[in-house]
Amino acid sequence: MHEFGLAEGVLAAVRRRAGGRPVRRVRLRAGVRHGVDADSMAQAFRFVAAGTEAEGAGLDLVTLPVHLACRSCGYTGDTVDVLSACPQCHADDVELTGGDELVLESLEYR
Repeated sequence: MHEFGLAEGVLAAVRRRAGGRPVRRVRLRAGVRHGVDADSMAQAFRFVAAGTEAEGAGLDLVTLPVHLACRSCGYTGDTVDVLSACPQCHADDVELTGGDELVLESLEYR
């Protein structure tokens, strides 16, 4: 479960930003290419946050799509399926960009 490694990195960023203030909620934006499962990430974050100012904090995960551009028909759009074909012409000659972001968007303090 790679979510534990991500959770450790997120916790480090949360602790730097919180500066010792108790944290109630964390909002994280993760590109679909990270393959983050929301439940696994929340569980991992609860585990690594134990004993810190983020102990008991909720984690909201927003999954960001990739942008798909079809080389066959010119279609462009967003998708959360990184193995997708073009939804318009069904060709698999597509270019995917983005979806690799990992951003600590906000903290809510107690």
